Amino acid sequence: MSMETSQWLNTNTLIGMTAERGKAWHYRAEEQGQETNHYTGFVPVADVVRRLFDWDAQNTKLRIQVPADNDNFTTIGDDGTLMREIVDQTRNVTYHPVTGQIFGVYKTDSIHQYSEWLLDNLAHLVTADGLAVTTDSLGIGSAGVLRGGAQAWVQLEPHETFKTPEGVAYRSHITAYSSHDSSMATTYGRGNTVVVCDNTLSLARKDMSRTGQQYKVRRSAKSMSTKLKDARQALNLIIESSDSFAEEIKRLCEMPVTERQWQAFLGEIAPFPEEDGRAKTLAENRREKLTSLYRNDNRVAPWAGTAWGVLQATNTYDHHEASNRSGLTRGERNTTRAIDGDQAKSDEKTLRLLDLVLSNS
Repeated sequence: MSMETSQWLNTNTLIGMTAERGKAWHYRAEEQGQETNHYTGFVPVADVVRRLFDWDAQNTKLRIQVPADNDNFTTIGDDGTLMREIVDQTRNVTYHPVTGQIFGVYKTDSIHQYSEWLLDNLAHLVTADGLAVTTDSLGIGSAGVLRGGAQAWVQLEPHETFKTPEGVAYRSHITAYSSHDSSMATTYGRGNTVVVCDNTLSLARKDMSRTGQQYKVRRSAKSMSTKLKDARQALNLIIESSDSFAEEIKRLCEMPVTERQWQAFLGEIAPFPEEDGRAKTLAENRREKLTSLYRNDNRVAPWAGTAWGVLQATNTYDHHEASNRSGLTRGERNTTRAIDGDQAKSDEKTLRLLDLVLSNS
């Protein structure tokens, strides 16, 4: 069962800059207790520490119970079996010190504590003196913990909402995320969110590491803070440098897509199987929803007839219309897809299939 209930999201995520983009979809004042999780401006660093990162994951050596003889046992099992407890000095159990939730068993005792890796180190990445999160130009737009503390993120962004001549409003951001359950390596990356639909898009297209959009630091004894200098150089994390994103939007807005090409794209993104059945029904439903977004939805329709409109249709579908069988809430699913790269892969697939259709037309 997902731990990200509405109440969880209203108490374990902090959403800033609501004056620019409005409240989050999960906003429920009655579920926030005495303190709202929404901020009209940046989220204060002190609040992230106090409300989210006021604990550090802990390690303990793995203890194992094995069958024992009459002269060397410590406990008796439910079935009457004599058991002896041994300590495995080579493996560490990482756990939440308050709830007792076990995050994983690891050979290394290295832990990427959230306050250090998602606040302190992120600050040093984006500015030489490590004070970016306290300046007027750049601050925390959102932060949160998921899965009982197994995952966490912090997102930095500027005050400004950028708008292209094509009418696309977007906000650039730098996101740091990490996990205690090995579901994600500690990662620092740059991205953009289209404001009209609050959807995260990646237009790096290919080779994110080559284009300086993402840098990963693995959980190991060698993952030391001294690597942050290399990470900063690799990422070139200057959030104001949004020109490449704007140029890609311009290119896609100027790329025409005819009705015939749109139908051909639907055939690629949601192909019909040869036989009737559930798979064919699902494909039909996906085509219908994509077409409705493309032609009628104000988050997409203004750019219908262009490659940008096609990308907006599929991205908005992924965020708001696609079936969700993950066992997570849609909000959690969207968040995890963004931070683990699945949404970027989906956007890349859209552009790849569209390129194929246009080249064959």
